[in-house]
Amino acid sequence: MSFTLAIVGRPNVGKSTLFNRLVGRRLALVDDQPGVTRDLREGAAKLADLRFTVIDTAGLEEVTDDSLQGRMRRLTERAVDMADVCLFMVDARVGITPSDLVFAEILRKRSAHVVLVANKAEGNAAEAGVLEAYSLGLGEPIRLSAEHGEGLTDLYTVLMPLADGFAESRPDETPEIDVDLSEEDGDDMDVVPVPTRAKPLQVAVVGRPNAGKSTLINQIVKEDRLLTGPEAGITRDAISLMTEWAGPDGVAVPMRIFDTAGMRKKAKIQEKLEKLSVSDGLRAVKFAEVVVVLLDAEIPFEQQDLRIADLAEREGRAVVIAVNKWDVEEDKQGKLKELKESFERLLPQLRGAPLITVSAKTGRGLDRLQQAIMRAYDMWNRRVTTAQLNRWLSGMLEAHPPPAPQGKRIKMKYMTQAKTRPPGFVVMCSHPDKVPESYNRYLVNGLRVDFDMPGTPIRLWMRGQSEANPYKGRKKAPPSKLRKHIGGKPNDGSR
Repeated sequence: MSFTLAIVGRPNVGKSTLFNRLVGRRLALVDDQPGVTRDLREGAAKLADLRFTVIDTAGLEEVTDDSLQGRMRRLTERAVDMADVCLFMVDARVGITPSDLVFAEILRKRSAHVVLVANKAEGNAAEAGVLEAYSLGLGEPIRLSAEHGEGLTDLYTVLMPLADGFAESRPDETPEIDVDLSEEDGDDMDVVPVPTRAKPLQVAVVGRPNAGKSTLINQIVKEDRLLTGPEAGITRDAISLMTEWAGPDGVAVPMRIFDTAGMRKKAKIQEKLEKLSVSDGLRAVKFAEVVVVLLDAEIPFEQQDLRIADLAEREGRAVVIAVNKWDVEEDKQGKLKELKESFERLLPQLRGAPLITVSAKTGRGLDRLQQAIMRAYDMWNRRVTTAQLNRWLSGMLEAHPPPAPQGKRIKMKYMTQAKTRPPGFVVMCSHPDKVPESYNRYLVNGLRVDFDMPGTPIRLWMRGQSEANPYKGRKKAPPSKLRKHIGGKPNDGSR
């Protein structure tokens, strides 16, 4: 029993609050400032025994030009056309405005099923607004408080017969689930997991504002699903889109791609809303398996770009560097050489990671980007056998023995891989606290080269192995008790 419900209405009437309540998680950003939501966000909703897909939309504005508000309105109208049911939300405390009358007329023409909801209806202050909502001609309004969860039973009563009608007219479908941004399990997998529709490859696209992240994702999914434009900082929520991205070999890989808000320097972030947006993007990085750091070809490797790439590496994610707006670059060969030199110099911790040039506007370079993502994902899941590691460790020790700080010789006994995603290795040795960081880097760089893991975050831990006698310090047992313990007879002097 599945259908699609779009929540529409003026800005700041509580659409995102109701969306979060229906999906059971705080997926959408909520703030007192009007116009927080700009993109369409989908989620799997649950209301009693009803299961359906809910769409959070931008606030409707009386604008039809190519301004930001006009583009947001067109995106919302598209959601209305996609949805089976439109939930038209008004503010019961404010009452019915002229804009509500205009939008009610639009919904009456474009949607077959419109449910009128008077939100913020708790208390006596909303009585007049609820009665006024009858003037819209959309039937009896449902009194609702999205913030406090009041009125959901009435909403269920209205949606139930509509859901039954959709269940009879179409096969049962499972609504696509918007992912909660939290860490997932799976670090100890022995083989590279193959992405499926149930468990797609998680890819986050991050970068500074106006780098072209939303435009790039629209090119990947082949539809204008995300709001784009020349203005910097359009995206606020971390929006996830499900797609099957086919590479040059024609094999389609199920992916969930996260579009994140542009990340500026921390000192420049003053508004609470921008802090929430950046925090949402950081959670997307922690959840992702592969992070695409998108740079602007005109101003690549800015200080903030380096911080973002370093963040992805410290979080242990596979990293792909993509340089956008390559179509406007004139001296491509010279620029590419300069980019590679800057990459090796400024991001040594990601040495060997793929550097791909793309054009989000024209779509050129997307095949190479897909191949780079899949290769980075494969290396991120790489597992090396213990036998191979110990043979390799013997050769590394012969070529460059560990130092002997304070005259204490460091003996490295054996090595094994403890985890994948990212690859993590443990070396059992004496005096692990004495191993210098330079020798750790020597071993990590050797792992990258010899086991073909360039650019992959590698974790290396030194663990101590006790060589002390476990019986040292114990009291010696008397001979009689010792012989009795081993089954002999005590020597009592009778023989």
